[in-house]
Amino acid sequence: MNEKIAGILDKLPGQPGIYIMKDDRDTILYVGKAKNLKKRVRQYFQSSRSMDMKTRSLVSQIEDIEYMITATELEALILECNMIKKHRPKYNILLKDDKHYPYIRVTMEEDYPRIIIARDMKKNGSRYFGPYRNSYAIKQTIEAINRLFPIRTCTRNVSGSRTVDRPCLNFHIGKCLAPCQGNVDRDEYRDMIKQICLFLGNRLGQLVQALEEEMKKASHNLDFEKAARLRDQISSVRSIAEKQRVITASMEDQDVIAFARDGDGACVQVFFIRNGKLLGGEHYFLEEIDGIKAEELMAEFVKRFYSATAFVPEEILVQNSIDEALIIEQWLRQKKGSSVKIKVPLKGDKKKIVNMAAENAAEVLKNYSDRLRREREEAYDALDQLHTALGLEEFPFRIEAFDISNIQGMDPVGSMVVFEEAKPKKSDYRRYRINMVQGPDDYSSIREIIRRRYRRFVNDGLEALPQLILIDGGRGQVSAAEMILEELGIKVQVCGMVKDDRHRTRGIIKGGEEISLVNAKKAFQLVAAIQEEAHRFAVTYHRTLRRTRQVRSQLDQIDGIGEKRRKALLKHFGSIDAIKEAGVEALAGVKGMNIKAAEEVYNYFHRQGVTG
Repeated sequence: MNEKIAGILDKLPGQPGIYIMKDDRDTILYVGKAKNLKKRVRQYFQSSRSMDMKTRSLVSQIEDIEYMITATELEALILECNMIKKHRPKYNILLKDDKHYPYIRVTMEEDYPRIIIARDMKKNGSRYFGPYRNSYAIKQTIEAINRLFPIRTCTRNVSGSRTVDRPCLNFHIGKCLAPCQGNVDRDEYRDMIKQICLFLGNRLGQLVQALEEEMKKASHNLDFEKAARLRDQISSVRSIAEKQRVITASMEDQDVIAFARDGDGACVQVFFIRNGKLLGGEHYFLEEIDGIKAEELMAEFVKRFYSATAFVPEEILVQNSIDEALIIEQWLRQKKGSSVKIKVPLKGDKKKIVNMAAENAAEVLKNYSDRLRREREEAYDALDQLHTALGLEEFPFRIEAFDISNIQGMDPVGSMVVFEEAKPKKSDYRRYRINMVQGPDDYSSIREIIRRRYRRFVNDGLEALPQLILIDGGRGQVSAAEMILEELGIKVQVCGMVKDDRHRTRGIIKGGEEISLVNAKKAFQLVAAIQEEAHRFAVTYHRTLRRTRQVRSQLDQIDGIGEKRRKALLKHFGSIDAIKEAGVEALAGVKGMNIKAAEEVYNYFHRQGVTG
């Protein structure tokens, strides 16, 4: 223990709070909470004999400790969850890729709400449902909503009065009530949104009851067209409800959580029971958990899971007792706004459903482990072939590949993609806007992005250099990259990826000579995949910049539209097509706009006949 750490330990207070452990680069390694900061943090620096390897590794890297005092242990728990979600420290237990799970967002802050996909939850007045495991599941749910309910899908600013000259196609085919035409009362529309929220919350019984009452009312008012539509909705909802398996007669909302572990990894299975019916489940993978006790593992998962999810049930059934159960229950009650219980069932139906979740977790983990092993073997075969074919001094665990994209020198960009152990590591991808080169000059562009990438290693120190750098191009591009690396004093093998007349990968340029990979099929497939990914990443960025420039140039041609109004219009409507479709009243309602400016925008697009 160094003097700095010893000094921090002496000053730690005996109060609740969180502690943040950092390495010599000020990177956050671990975030924890404590009822007593002094006692908890000191435990890390006592005898290491009782520590697992992960904790010993953590302690060996600690160069600084920061802490924040809180009034209660509950406040410490909430702060800990927020900090882990924000910084994703290396040594905390994390749900694999949990930051990417999508939600369904109901934009309740709007007069006429929409149903859209969101990647995270924000305090903006919206209601969120999820998270969903993948985009396919969320797409199916939204498609079901659009079949059942005629809600708007456009991004227009709808206020209940007529804002456009004509409604879109969805109105004419019965999939939207056209609030943009003033066809539907705000309260009536929002009643439909409440029904959608019942659907998303799997309150299908309540939804059917609400629809039946509305159908009777419509029939009584002789609105037979509406009554028929509601009848069809009721039939569809009942059909969905019949497919759900009844698991308990208690009609409770429950989550069931169990896990299986294998060496350094684990799979956690969560079953969702709503109104006594098993709706399905999700599984999550945890990594680097060797030596962590089951009680701690379950507690950490519960904290990570419910800090990211929008719904907390009345009862959570878990496989084993968990650390800090009482304080976690208190946190969940605060989050839900009503009672939440965490239970470990020992017998009966609840024990059976927990056992079923554990069996599912074990099966998923086995299949996952087998697939990972096969993929790892395939990856190392490809890397071994590449290592041999190119005669590399180092085994190419990490490969960084670069590509340039431009059309006639306009908006030139560069991309860097990273493959570790033959798999894309997208968190390390980088894109570059070429600043110092005029016109279509690939060699100069390569020199610019290679210098910008690797001078960071010289100045700041990257974690590690790659063992191989690939450039999309031939001898000239390779020479350009080698010149900059020599200038920076960096020794890494650089090779070029050349294409045939059909723009497909042909071979590798090394040392001015072309090397065929015909006899190294797996290595060839890997290089082709890397080349395609680098090209895709560069072209996508280039198209984004070109599209942005074109939009700006269009709006800049309109009298009275400067930079502030252009940004306000794009922020409000989201796209140039939505601006083209908007009426004068909607345009004038944008912050910073007035009637005169709105008429200029409207007349400009309608004069050109580009109303979308």
